[in-house]
Formats: sequence, structure tokens, C-alpha cells
Amino acid sequence: MTLAYPPFGASPMNSPTDQTSESKGNVLLVDDIPENLQLLSDLLVKLGYTVRSVTSGKMALKTIRVKQPDIILLDIKMPEMDGYQVCQALKADADLKHIPVIFISALDDVFDKVKAFNVGGIDYITKPFQVEEVVARIEGPLTIQRQQKQLQEEVKKRQEAEEVLYQSRSLLVSVLNCSLDGIAAMQAVRDPATGDIGDFRCLVVNPVIARILNRDRNELVGKMGFRKFLGQFDPHLFTKLVTVVETGEALSEDIFVSSQSQAWYHLSAVKLGDGFAVTLRDITHRKQTEVALQDANQKLEQLANLDGLTQVANRRCFDQRLQLEWHRSQREEEPLAVVMLDIDSFKAYNDFYGHLAGDECLIGITQALEQILKRPTDLLARFGGEEFIILLPNTNEIGAIKLSQEIQTLVDSLAIPHHQTIVEGKATITVSLGIASFIPDPDYLPETLVALADQALYQAKEQGRNCYVVALPPA
Repeated sequence: MTLAYPPFGASPMNSPTDQTSESKGNVLLVDDIPENLQLLSDLLVKLGYTVRSVTSGKMALKTIRVKQPDIILLDIKMPEMDGYQVCQALKADADLKHIPVIFISALDDVFDKVKAFNVGGIDYITKPFQVEEVVARIEGPLTIQRQQKQLQEEVKKRQEAEEVLYQSRSLLVSVLNCSLDGIAAMQAVRDPATGDIGDFRCLVVNPVIARILNRDRNELVGKMGFRKFLGQFDPHLFTKLVTVVETGEALSEDIFVSSQSQAWYHLSAVKLGDGFAVTLRDITHRKQTEVALQDANQKLEQLANLDGLTQVANRRCFDQRLQLEWHRSQREEEPLAVVMLDIDSFKAYNDFYGHLAGDECLIGITQALEQILKRPTDLLARFGGEEFIILLPNTNEIGAIKLSQEIQTLVDSLAIPHHQTIVEGKATITVSLGIASFIPDPDYLPETLVALADQALYQAKEQGRNCYVVALPPA
């Protein structure tokens, strides 16, 4: 059997460059003459097909079972096993019978076309080949094959989607009545003109949802008007659920029902078809626990930062604020001042008047100091015993001195009796003050400011008490 190319004409189909990067299909050539295989293989490769070649019917069957081709070009006249027998074997195999077979025969061969179709062939090609005929004979069944495959994939996807939807709905219905959570499925009701969602229609609802809405289930299923019900939870909830349907993005948030139940629920909504499925879980107890825990934490925070007697900031709180204000003042290049205050002869006061009177004295002076401090950034703290300290952001030496003078005047006006004081010419409570103020420098620590104020306070006591001393800034 001899194979010859027809002369190439002007048709673009003959062009060796008419190839695409993607194969047009996998073709298996079966012919016992290698020269014929080579010629036909070269032709098909140039036309963009992936080609495998074998020289016998038995080899063809083995090759096909390893990797199935899209189409088979099968020579009729072959030794041992002719093309008819190969085709019959293929069609008898349930896994291979779908592969289309095109028979090849020489023009002068006695070619039983009826037998070719009876054994399962779909077409035939005669030699010598015409390029256009070869392409037409091959491409026809391959196109049908591709369309069938695409249709099968589309049908499979649709069946899978329908199965998922069916299972979802079946599962939803099966758990409705036994769930402790509220469960419902809603369908969007769209404006026929604009397609916008104007409301939702209830498809399924369980007793928990009906109880939350204070309605009978029969009043809800198949009905619209849920836009009104949703307003009980959140005026913006309808818009949020529309977003779930339009975007597919799930919604999860806590909502408060202010109707008869007065309860908290965790709402979860996910897109389901052209609507959504929603669950409501009662979290009222959890919310109450969270509120109680929050209140307890706030009280603990207050206890950790407040002095138990005077209810002003304690030393721990002062140290924290000092660090913050020091670094802020350093960045902004603003002065930071500290005024340290000590009640004169307070031990003698306690010994003479008693500790209860001493506590009342501390509370009275604290309340007076709080009246003087007008800025929210100023901080009054009990530093220990009868010592208090005041943190004054954005305050220079002059401002700190003015405040100290006001403190002395105010304490004098309280006229708290103190007949055991060692302050000359006084029979009432007085205070001594140490002042320090400068712009924080990176070379110093925040504690430097407190240490300078403490030294100044010591000097004020050495000078007879009932006065203030200003510390010199660090060199």
C-alpha cells in the first residue's frame, strides 16, 4: 500500500505554519507500512494535531488501553489482524467503544464500505490524501466529541449544583424542629422593573424563629413583609441581608431584640440560591456574663490605679502617666513640671488627734487640691503617707510656682486645727512643696524630675516648712 501527498496549492490549510500552540486533538495512526505512517503523521502534525503511530492491530489495542486517543485512523489491510477486526475489538470493549474510527484504504482496493460501517467505523479516507478531505473527515467527529464533552460537563455541573441545593434544603428542613437555634430560609422578592430586592419571602422557618417574632409558623411561611420584622433587630439589618444575597458574603453579628424577649442573639446569614439561610442563637447569658466581667475589670482597674482612702491616683498610676508625658513632652519639646507636697507635722497630728482624724484631714486636702486642678491632663496622686504629687504637662517653672501658691492659700483657708505643729506662728495644717520643671532630655530618665522635686521638698522642710522651693534643672 503506497501513500503519496497531493501537490500543495494556495489553500491556507496547506501552510506548514498553520499551527496553534494547543493541540487540535490526539490522533492514533494504525498502518503496517512505516512510510505511510510517517507521511500521514507529518501532515497531521503540521495541521496542529498530536499524533501517535503503531504498525499493527495488536499494538494499536495495547496502546489505546494505555492512553485513549480522541480519534483513530485505521488501515484496513494489515497482516495478522486487519482493520475490521481491530474495530470490532474496540466496539466490543465498553471503555473503548466511544472512540471514533476512520478507515483508510487505497483507491484501487476492494473496499467493503458497508462492512466498515457495520463493524463500527464512522467514515473512511481514500489514498492518495487530499488535505481538505483529511481535515474535514477528522475535524467533524472531533468537533462533535468536544461539544458532547462540553455538554456533559455542563450537565454534570448543573446536576451537582442541583444536588447541593437539594441536599441543603433537605438538611435544613430535617433540623428545623429539633434545633435549639432559630433557623429560617428566605427568598428575595425583586422589583420586576429594576431587579432590586424589595423584600424577602419566607421559605422555611422553625419554631424558635416564630417565637422570637411572636408569630405562628403558618403566618410566616410563604409570606412577605419580613422587612418590617427585621427592623425589630436592627434598622440596617435588611440592607445587610440584601448584601449577603447580592455579593455572597456571609453576615455574622450580635443583635439585640428589644421586643418582649429583650434578648441578645448571634445572627449568621449565608447566601442560599437567590436568598439566604439564617440562624439565630440565644447569647443573652453570655452577654450578661460579658457585661458583668467588663464591670469587674473596670473596678479592678480602678482599684489598681486609685488610692483606697483618697480615691485619687496612686503611685503606680502616677509612674505610668509620668512615662507617657515624659516621652510626649520630649517629642514636642514642651516643659513638664512636678509639684511634690507634704503635710507639715502630720505624724504629730495623727498622734494627737487620732488616725481617723488623720484620714479625714488627708481626704479634705485631696478634695481641695482637686478643685485647683482644672486641666484634664493634670494628675494628682497620693505618693505615700502624707505626701502627694502633681504632674503638670506643658507647664514651666512660673506656672508650677503659681499653682503652688494657690495650693498654700487654699490649705490655709481650710483652717484645719493643728496645735502640735512645729511651724512657727501656725496652729493649723500647712504644707511644704518642692517644684521641678524642665523640658525632658534624652540623657535623663523620667525619675530625674521626681528626684529633683523631692530634693526641693526636703529643702522646703529644712527652711522651716509652710513654703515652696524650686529645684534647679539638671546641668
